[in-house]
Amino acid sequence: MTSVTEVRRPADPAPGRARPRRAVDHGAWFLVLPALIPILVLSVGPLLYGILLAFTDAQSGRTEPTQWIGGLNFRDLLHDTLFWESFRIGLVWAVGVTVPQFLLALGLALLLNQDLRLRWLARALAIIPWAMPEVVVGIMWRLVYNPDAGILNETLRDVGLGGGRDWLSGLATALPAVILVGVWAGMPQTTVALLAGLQNTPRELHEAAAVDGAGAWRRFRTVTWPALRPIALAITALNLIWNFNSFALVYVLTNGGPGGRTRLPMLFAYEEAFRYGQFGYAAAMGCVMVAVISIALAVFLAGRLRGGDDA
Repeated sequence: MTSVTEVRRPADPAPGRARPRRAVDHGAWFLVLPALIPILVLSVGPLLYGILLAFTDAQSGRTEPTQWIGGLNFRDLLHDTLFWESFRIGLVWAVGVTVPQFLLALGLALLLNQDLRLRWLARALAIIPWAMPEVVVGIMWRLVYNPDAGILNETLRDVGLGGGRDWLSGLATALPAVILVGVWAGMPQTTVALLAGLQNTPRELHEAAAVDGAGAWRRFRTVTWPALRPIALAITALNLIWNFNSFALVYVLTNGGPGGRTRLPMLFAYEEAFRYGQFGYAAAMGCVMVAVISIALAVFLAGRLRGGDDA
């Protein structure tokens, strides 16, 4: 007869009794340091220095020592209508880029997830805008929008819809034109994230829904979207933050013009610091933007935790 020894798990501690603490391996910190030091030096350090700079009167070209002025920069910023106008433009830009970006990327991801011929080539072409630097994208689209020889105006002339419009210098067309470029440039990364989520969805669920008679829309609503929802929320929050902090693309396209119609908050702070030399005032603008983004991120994370979604 073969005897079987039952393996018992250690009993959980009684309610109210603290669990024993695990020993901390201090040697593990040495494995973390190579990644932690660059973050502290290149991210946390400049952030803390910028916060301190916001409470000073630091300016370029001054011979007098920098003075601590408390919250005067923030008080002036509260009454700066130009900054709050740029903040409004930044919100319009961030939402105007993120929403179409997500919808188009979702459609493209659904298409690339199908069993199509040359699907590998289509996927490679779809991520080309993501691989291009923002400066190169801005220069390329400036050529597209060129009022004299740009491909957009030439196409409009060929189909009899006029032409010769300066899209980036018009007060009514500059911001929509820049938003279009932002959507085109940022759509690939959203497509890749959504496509990864689609490929992780079991095909058996779709097949079972199809056998039950569910149409394409019902399969998307009951099978595809629940699997994509955590990824969609995460990538949308990240896109809002990235788009609100945009600088290089708009700087190359319009430099904030015409008449400040495309002057995003990051571009406004850059001009205050490096064109007018108001480092303390520009640092205060940066602190406000960091605070707004942090609050938005905290609200997003709180919603995720309440909803029970996996991080």
